[in-house]
Amino acid sequence: MIELSDEEGELLVKTARRAAEEYVVSRRRLKVGEEFQKRFSEKLGVFVTINTLKGKEHELRGCIGLVQPKIPLSEALIEAAISAATEDPRFEPIKPQELNNLIFEVSVLTPPERLKAASPREYLNLIKIGRDGLIVEYRFLSGLLLPQVPVEEGWDVEQYLSYACMKAGAPPDIWLLPETKLYRFEAVVFAEEEPNGRVIRRRLV
Repeated sequence: MIELSDEEGELLVKTARRAAEEYVVSRRRLKVGEEFQKRFSEKLGVFVTINTLKGKEHELRGCIGLVQPKIPLSEALIEAAISAATEDPRFEPIKPQELNNLIFEVSVLTPPERLKAASPREYLNLIKIGRDGLIVEYRFLSGLLLPQVPVEEGWDVEQYLSYACMKAGAPPDIWLLPETKLYRFEAVVFAEEEPNGRVIRRRLV
């Protein structure tokens, strides 16, 4: 599992917010210092999730990331933050006037590993809610769900698999087909408690 201190998690979330804000307001890409680059030089996957605060409820406003650990975390974080704010195809780009009502969350991922099972039904015993993120690959389709999603939605493992299939744009039961590939990954998750507020480590299990 990835080791990140609470201080590092706070720094990642605050930097993701700064990167999104700077791009939304001025279309400039945030330049991080040398110390930040050194501290987060390891190549890791990362997702940035942005939620709008509506009363006490969180409503998704953007979520994009890099799954494969191909570039240093310092760079991947900036990419993900800007993309989540401006390129999520499900939403309009974030406007400057929204920034003070948004909650930022950063998920740092372990490399995905293929799930191996003698039969698809065995996946139900291999996947643990709150620990595992899921990637479903079927033919040319692919869908990903972060490990916090089934916790937030109250899904069991079978529901989780079904929704991951639908996220790929496929029928909910294609995980039962032998040609479908499933991958799991874990994530360390840090999030603001409120817009621009204190950053906490999210415990999913």
